[in-house]
Formats: sequence, C-alpha cells, structure tokens
Amino acid sequence: MFQFLASPLRNLFAGVAFMLLVGLAATIAYVAEGWSLSDALYMVVLTVYSVGYGEVEPVDTPALRAITVALIVAGCTGMIFLTGSLFQLITASQFQQLFGSRRMQKDIDKLSNHVIVCGFGRIGQMLCHELKAAKGEFVVIDHAEERIAAARNAGHHVIQGDATDEETMRQAGVTRARALATVLPEDAANVFITLSARSLNSDLTIIARGELPSTESKLIQAGANRVVLPARIGAERVAELLLHRDMARLISRARSGNLDRLAFDLQGLGLDIEVATVESGSRGAGLTIGQIEELGAGAFLVVALERKNGASVLQPDAEIQVGDGDALALVRRPGKSQKIEALFTAPADAAPQAE
Repeated sequence: MFQFLASPLRNLFAGVAFMLLVGLAATIAYVAEGWSLSDALYMVVLTVYSVGYGEVEPVDTPALRAITVALIVAGCTGMIFLTGSLFQLITASQFQQLFGSRRMQKDIDKLSNHVIVCGFGRIGQMLCHELKAAKGEFVVIDHAEERIAAARNAGHHVIQGDATDEETMRQAGVTRARALATVLPEDAANVFITLSARSLNSDLTIIARGELPSTESKLIQAGANRVVLPARIGAERVAELLLHRDMARLISRARSGNLDRLAFDLQGLGLDIEVATVESGSRGAGLTIGQIEELGAGAFLVVALERKNGASVLQPDAEIQVGDGDALALVRRPGKSQKIEALFTAPADAAPQAE
C-alpha cells in the first residue's frame, strides 16, 4: 500500500481516475432521479470543488440526499488527494532537480584527467557515445534545456550553461581536465571557447570544430591543438569512395581498427591518415615518392599509392614516380593540411594541359 503511494505520478493518475469515476456515478444518479444532464453535471462540480453556490434543484428526497452526501464525502476526499498528489509531483520534481544538480556537481568536482565536451548537438552526441564506449570520463556543457535533458538521460555528467563563460568552464573542471572538444556549430563561439580554455589551462589538449576553412587558422592561433572541419572531411570521404575505391577500402579498414589498430595507434601519436589526389599542374605531379616526402619536410609520410588506372601499391619505393590523377595515402601530422594542399592541388590560374 505504502509502496504504491510512494510514486507521485502514479498518485496523480489514480486521483484523476477516482474523480472521474465519482463524477460519472453521481451524474448518472442525479439523472436517474429526474434531473437534466446539465443540472447534474453542474451540481457535481459545485459539490466536488466545495463552492457552495446552492443546489440547482431541491434536494428534498431521501435518495437525492443520499447521493449528495456520498458525493460530498467521496468527491471532496478525492479532490484533496488529487490536489496533494499534484503538489507532491511538483515538489518532488523541483527537489530532484535541485539535489540532482548538486549531486552532479559533486561528482564532477571529483573528476580529473577528464574530457570536456562543449555542445551536445549531432556531433557532440556521437562524440560522447564514442567516449562512453571507451569508458572515458567526460563532462558535457550545453545551454539548451532539451539537449541537457537528453545528455542527463544518457547517463552523462552535464552542466547547463554557456561554454563561453569562464565560470562554467571552472565548474566543468577545466583546470583538472586533460582535453576539451568544442563542437558547436558557430565558429565564433568555438574560437572564444578555445581562447578561454587555453587561458585557464595551458596544458589542455583542445580539439575544435570549424565550419569555414578560413576558421582553421584562427582556431590554431587561439590555442587549439587540432581543428576538425566536418564539411571538408565529408567531401573528401565522398571523393575517396567515388575516385579511389581500393584506397578507400584500405583507409576504411585502418580507421575501423581491422588493420592492426593502425588508426588507433596513429591517434595516440597525434597523427592521422588521409587520401590526397595529385591534380594536374600541381607541384607533386611528376615527382617521385622520395621527392614528394622531401618537399613535405616531415609533414607526412606516403604509405600507399593508387594509380589512375586503379592499380594499388602498398609501401611504395622512393623511386616510384607519381602521375596526374594518382592518389596517395598519407600519414600526416596535425595542422599540415595546407602543406598537403599546396603540393597536390593545382594553382587556380594554372592553364589546363593538352591531352
């Protein structure tokens, strides 16, 4: 019995059901005594809410008096129970939110060497899913109530607030964190968050999301260790699948961990693997693998070559010449995308070569 009454929501539903049942029974009883339906409903509402405007019809028979007494006892008691259940539900929700936030903050205060994720949008949700799968400790910061509720329901440590606010950053334990990922869709916000986080923790590893290519340099200057451009990554991935299917399968196996966990090991070393297409008229066209790596000055290492005709070469020799339209799988250092583009992308004013 007491266990049943312990749930405020269950009490509310039970109270509503009881009052509907009492109201329906009293209305039927009044109608059976000759009252109209509208008078019966009006009498039930007046009696249940204890308004006391007076009877709409004379209650002068033993049957009507019995119906009215039963309605007063059952209706008023049910209304008291229903009001109490509603108050209990509201109060319990407020207390749960208050003490839940305090308990959450205490748990966050105990964290160290954790990751801070700024933004729980589409990318933030996927990032948190991967971090949770790897059993990593992390804190989510977002200002939207619905996204915070979704993060809380997923079992994440959350802080509702503005990630650009330094006080919010301190609540997330930025001075004790090992890394921060700012994945908001606004470039200006990501730049500001990067600046604030870097000023609060000089040893923090910062991964920032950028929407526009021009934002990459700004984020690096603001203090980001690495910048991720989702639009560029998506376009490059589609191009890999369309133009270099064999090479795409190689990279896919590496990134999925089936090639001796290559991608995982590279990430641990601060490296990444990508495919670059040698455009006609670029500096890299016509050079050997050794010459290309020499021009790269340590920015990348060529690990695979796919010819324009589809032939693939793993671990190509330094003497192999690279032609127009060939694709190279590169292991690169972070922040070296511009150097790779300068080598393999043709200048905008380059004249097309005759076939």
